[in-house]
Amino acid sequence: MILALRALGVGDLATAVPALRALRAAHPDRELALAAPAWLAPLVDLVGGVDRLVPATGLAPLDRPDPPPDLAVNLHGRGPQSHRLLAATRPRRLLAFANPDAGHADGPDWRPGEHEVDRWCRLLHWYGIPADRADLALRRPPAGPTPAGVSVVHPGSKIPAKRWPAGRFAAVARALAGRGHRVVITGSADERALAGRVARRAGLAPEAVLAGRTDLGGLAALVAHARLVVSGDTGVAHLATGYGTPSVVLFGPVPPSGWGPPPERPWHRALWAGEQGPGGPEGDWSASAGVGTDPVLAAIGVGEVLAAVAEAEQAVRVAGAVTA
Repeated sequence: MILALRALGVGDLATAVPALRALRAAHPDRELALAAPAWLAPLVDLVGGVDRLVPATGLAPLDRPDPPPDLAVNLHGRGPQSHRLLAATRPRRLLAFANPDAGHADGPDWRPGEHEVDRWCRLLHWYGIPADRADLALRRPPAGPTPAGVSVVHPGSKIPAKRWPAGRFAAVARALAGRGHRVVITGSADERALAGRVARRAGLAPEAVLAGRTDLGGLAALVAHARLVVSGDTGVAHLATGYGTPSVVLFGPVPPSGWGPPPERPWHRALWAGEQGPGGPEGDWSASAGVGTDPVLAAIGVGEVLAAVAEAEQAVRVAGAVTA
């Protein structure tokens, strides 16, 4: 059995997809278990190739598998806590970044500021497992009860510094509706009040507010069949990347060089108003936590977002004309 650890959120899982696919391809006859939060189960099913989800809560101890895994793979962090967590499952071999503090001298060095997709692909390459950073596609679920062809505006983020002002999201939503888009406002149950404010200021009907009304599987289906996604640097943006849905993603304080969509895809537009985040070239959301929107993110204007929407939609039209 192969045990991979990625006990984080939606975007974290989405950026680990190429690494998980590489492990599946390298070991087609072994069970691939993923240690991740149980609430991510619908998205794990859409990754494909993962045989079993091992519920994980942060870096709390995991149930020891019996027999122990042949291979444990740290796709969570640099250690030492995550290294020790996997070592406690008694694997025959641990694939991880070098961390002498955890007693793990093997593996490549950690590179601050590296794109999250490239980071885990490079780790596996170091151990002789080829990984394709472009292998990001998620399985497309049926539309089901969720509306298809809508434009998703997602104003929330669990990190206050990564929330673009609600009034600007409302202005974008109003302009999109004026251009003929069928706009919906998404978010978690905790963000329903925020989504409602955005919808009211945008002049949208109450039924346009889907925050708190979709589970993770429903949100994935919504994005998979959407016309457009506009959001901050959060999980919904990574779902748009996984489904190739045109998107405009607003970054700050962390730049798109760390978490952005593939730059070779012109239908994904990453907006960034600075050369580096407030914590250095890598950006540092903690430097702005608790003080509202980060200044780098706040420097992005409504006009820039709407121009990026036009560019993304034009890129879709050009791609369609080329393949027709």
